[in-house]
Amino acid sequence: MNGGLPGFHNAPASRAVVVAAALFSVFLGFRGRFLDLGLSYESVYEKLRIWRLITSLFAFSSTPELIFGAALLYYFRVFERQIGSNKYAVFIIFTTTVSVLLQILALGYLKDRTLNPLTSGPYGLIFASFVPFYFDIPISMKFRIFGLSLSDKSFVYLAGLQLLFSSGRCSVIPGLSGILVGLLYRLNTFGIRRLKFPEFATSFFSRLSRPFPNNSYQGLPTTEADGSIRQVEGTRASTQDPPESSIATLVSMGFDRGSAVQALTLTNYDVNLASNILLEAQALQ
Repeated sequence: MNGGLPGFHNAPASRAVVVAAALFSVFLGFRGRFLDLGLSYESVYEKLRIWRLITSLFAFSSTPELIFGAALLYYFRVFERQIGSNKYAVFIIFTTTVSVLLQILALGYLKDRTLNPLTSGPYGLIFASFVPFYFDIPISMKFRIFGLSLSDKSFVYLAGLQLLFSSGRCSVIPGLSGILVGLLYRLNTFGIRRLKFPEFATSFFSRLSRPFPNNSYQGLPTTEADGSIRQVEGTRASTQDPPESSIATLVSMGFDRGSAVQALTLTNYDVNLASNILLEAQALQ
């Protein structure tokens, strides 16, 4: 899976979520409490264990789920670079909060005391991110394996399916809740896409990222003062013209043809990486 520019450059909110999920999962995992982290009918409606609302948001229920979940969160950091950390922070709060409410409603509707606790972790954020991934991320490469037609996006979907069905109904309910919340966000329910946090609040995520410099970002294409893309040490530009289909994909996303050609040339025709470079250029203008 290639999420564009390496590291968490210009994605402090994504970094904060990944670090929080890893710390909660590892700490509670060492305490042997994986099975007690998720929401259940008994814990929510009978015993009112409010603390499970917190653990259900951050701590994954098992090590494989932590690995797949963290990988997807890392990949989806591209959306923070696209809409900015401020709006992405709103996206995080909205998807996690509403998805937990939907899970609570689902438990109340089912009233199944024999159902194991729902799988914990930031399922709402992860599966809500599949909505813009489906609609907004273009396919840059198609290929066939054993007669099956696949694309570069197929591996992301496979990782999502693995996470969705990792614990049967206990993981399907949080996953579907996340997808539904992602659709609500895309439909701009309650005008959520226009909301922003105060700058002092979003700067908190930036301060969290300062102790972890992204050295891997050095040597990648960057922008000059006029917003054009330049090549710096460590990048290799192709000498051939990019495919017209790749240029058309970037132009359809709103970029001008000249910038699209330049970005594709610098990235050896990688549409995803080129689109992220162009988004970085816009953010720095």
